[in-house]
Amino acid sequence: MLKERYPYFLANRPLQPNEDLEVTDKYTGKVATRVALASSAAIEQAIAAAEAAAPRMAALPAYTRQEILRHCVRRFEEQAEELAVTLCTEAGKPIRDARAEVTRLIDTFRVAAEEAVRIGGEVLNLEISPRAKGYRGMTKRVPIGPCSFITPFNFPLNLVAHKVAPAIAAGCPFILKPASRTPVGALIIGEVLAETALPLGAFSILPCHREHASAFTVDPRLKLLSFTGSPAVGWRLKELAGKKSVVMELGGNAACIVDDDADLDDAVQRIVIGAFSQSGQSCVGVQRVMVHEDRYEQFKHKFVASTKDLVAGDPRHENTFVGPLIAVKETDRILHWIGEAIARGASLLCGGTRNGAVLDATIVENVPNDCRLSAEEVFGPVVVLSSFSNFEQALTRVNRSRFGLQAGIFTRDLYKAQHAWDTLEVGAVIIGDVPSWRVDNMPYGGVKDSGLGREGVRYAIEHMSEIRLLVIRTPQ
Repeated sequence: MLKERYPYFLANRPLQPNEDLEVTDKYTGKVATRVALASSAAIEQAIAAAEAAAPRMAALPAYTRQEILRHCVRRFEEQAEELAVTLCTEAGKPIRDARAEVTRLIDTFRVAAEEAVRIGGEVLNLEISPRAKGYRGMTKRVPIGPCSFITPFNFPLNLVAHKVAPAIAAGCPFILKPASRTPVGALIIGEVLAETALPLGAFSILPCHREHASAFTVDPRLKLLSFTGSPAVGWRLKELAGKKSVVMELGGNAACIVDDDADLDDAVQRIVIGAFSQSGQSCVGVQRVMVHEDRYEQFKHKFVASTKDLVAGDPRHENTFVGPLIAVKETDRILHWIGEAIARGASLLCGGTRNGAVLDATIVENVPNDCRLSAEEVFGPVVVLSSFSNFEQALTRVNRSRFGLQAGIFTRDLYKAQHAWDTLEVGAVIIGDVPSWRVDNMPYGGVKDSGLGREGVRYAIEHMSEIRLLVIRTPQ
């Protein structure tokens, strides 16, 4: 059960100036708890505190940063079921998916603890010509300074972890704006951080209204903005960010190719999970599935049958696979998009029905490429199914998208796998699995409208640090 109310964290300290943010149970629609909302003045205090804390954070020995992160791992393991129930309530995430996300939260902090003591540099040979005789160079990485983080509703623990844990490992103070619909998970992380030896001002976690949040983007004291969310918001924030570094993880309409040599049973099983787990609310969730024409009918039969077996409903039930979307209006939007596609000749193979905010797992066939159901990010439990006649054609269709996050390829042909890796305009090509597959130490991010920069702990640390060069001259 959630507490009746939650404070925000300002300069490491919990404060409860109000209970202005209502957080609903996404399945019942009832208010589950109330959270403190930060004002513009509180955000200003947090930025000032982060700036003041920057020298102390940078001076923390690597082993101290590591122990802070290890403490978090231990406490998250102790609170695992509480965290899962929190996710199930505030995000409507089916309990099995919620437990899996808690595991990833722990993994991310564990990897960050390991990376905290690996941040190094290199020795450079500068004697590239006679004029540089007697010179040598060395580099090290230093923290970039105070960071600003903005996270979305769909992974309220792990997407927070992918910003917070690398920042601690790198030695950067930070301020975090969690999604207003799902702030509680981040605040529980804040409770654990407040138990550690982080210097005063090292972190602030501040739910706030959008109109009060501009300082997260424009304040020059913040040296990096890391944003996960929609492309429309992300690119606008980049324009406003000024001189600070920007990392953005944005949307996608991820594609899967099933070639003629694929194991269909395996492909179906993985694609059902990739498309409909998290209720489809994942930027790398499988949205477009392209199957070789020789195997298309067989795949379609198996895929539709497996999809119809999925249980939709109360996310607290152990057998629920598809829970509610984050809001009823999102269900309304997706059903409207499905209707648009059908009006233009697409066929509904299964699903397309709802119960409140719960949308049944849905498969739609032969959707025109320019329909929103195919061209835009659905962000719900919907798959667009089509066939192709040759592998090159399928690759071209994957690339015919303004997004480029990850793609999945089911093939046993090594040469086709390599060709896909060379050809697809995406951040990652996953062979033998779905584009939604991710572990938390891999580089993760996209191209085109899917963003810029990479997360994954070591890669995030590189964004949160700068190279500093030392040159030593030996007199000749």
